[in-house]
Amino acid sequence: MRSPSVSRWFALVMGAAVAAAVALAPPATADPAPIAPTIPLPPELDPGFYLPPAATVAAAAPGEIIAARPVRIADFGLLPIDVDAWQVSYRSNNSRDEAIPAVATLIKPRGQSVEPRKLLSVQLAEDSTAGYCAPSYALQHLSVAPLAGQIVVPAEFLFAQAALAQGWAVVVPDHQGPNSAYAAGPLAGRITLDGIRAATHFAPLEVGPTAPVGLYGYSGGSIATGHAAELHATYAPELRIVGAAEGGVGADLGAALRMSNNQATSGLVFAAVIGLTREYPDFAAYLDERLDPLGKGLIAAKSPLCVQYQSMLAPFLNMTGMIASAGDPLDDAPVAAMLADTRMGKSVPDMPLFVWHSAWDEILPLHATDTLVDTYCRDPATALTYTRDHASEHIVAEVVGGPAALLWLRDRLDGVPVTPGCAISDAGTMAATPGALDFLGESLAAKVATLLGTPYGAR
Repeated sequence: MRSPSVSRWFALVMGAAVAAAVALAPPATADPAPIAPTIPLPPELDPGFYLPPAATVAAAAPGEIIAARPVRIADFGLLPIDVDAWQVSYRSNNSRDEAIPAVATLIKPRGQSVEPRKLLSVQLAEDSTAGYCAPSYALQHLSVAPLAGQIVVPAEFLFAQAALAQGWAVVVPDHQGPNSAYAAGPLAGRITLDGIRAATHFAPLEVGPTAPVGLYGYSGGSIATGHAAELHATYAPELRIVGAAEGGVGADLGAALRMSNNQATSGLVFAAVIGLTREYPDFAAYLDERLDPLGKGLIAAKSPLCVQYQSMLAPFLNMTGMIASAGDPLDDAPVAAMLADTRMGKSVPDMPLFVWHSAWDEILPLHATDTLVDTYCRDPATALTYTRDHASEHIVAEVVGGPAALLWLRDRLDGVPVTPGCAISDAGTMAATPGALDFLGESLAAKVATLLGTPYGAR
């Protein structure tokens, strides 16, 4: 759990931010479904919803909804989006299979759809270590999270809006859990699968338990997506997941740390180190004993921050040099155990996969994704498409590869069969994928139409 001092810091800062938002809020306008309160509260100031009593959580089944409420979502906290949306609080499990509370945002386009609706679970890259950075808060109208450093979640949400334009329902889990355990993949996978369970049992979303489901995630979202895909067969086999698309894949956190050490991306990767201490107690105890004063000071300074400021604070950091170890600290038992548990490839997903990665990715190493794909493809039952994009880096790779991934997911949700086996290729740019630019154009046109009053999903 977050420390009392950090919680007080959140309360002071977010209380001031909410007060400012109230002062700046535009006059109320007519709404077909009025939602109160107008100013959303971040998780730190809303424990009644985000942290229900432990006994209540433990008494529920994984994915069982504990509470639900309507919300209004918006682009970057400012421009309301014409959809129906709810938050659900539900029971999930941590990586030790202990009961924990979780929250997801459920979104339904207002256009008509054949029942049940298709469902896409979108794992946004939260990449932060504070509750107010979570998607459930950052996506809401008048949320201050985009101003407070959470710029990735609202930017990536444009890909979820492309799914809404197809008439699909969308579930966006807060996959880092109640302690903002950034990069804890097995935890994120369970929360994602339980979020889908909750979505398929929430009647207003019009998605039933037999509806086809797709998974989408990039970068930090790929960690949740990849682990959910691997856990599906054993943790939630009843879910009809027909395909998973993951890009900029965080397949091996040890490899990511080695690549970022002393590099410009070390600030972001050190945030993942902080997040992992919240899910792995032995790793937390190891760092508490071995980390030097600079490292401990950075943990205190960075713990309350969202992704933008996490990335900016402490670039070119010698992370391994801050740890007292007789050898390579990544080989010490508590660290090695955590890295092994979070490494993808322990099982082969039982659904078709679409994987893409920049050949020049500066945050998550390409060779780790190559290794993961090789591991999956040793299983003759695997159906996998893997593309290495050569005209991008980490961020651009999602922009050029996301439309191709969603186009591939559309075929899976429509029941188009995949070719068995693995198709591995190198592309100059994935923007040239057949149909991708048309799909992007259609999605942008639908987005513009919503600004002119046409709801998502209207045909």
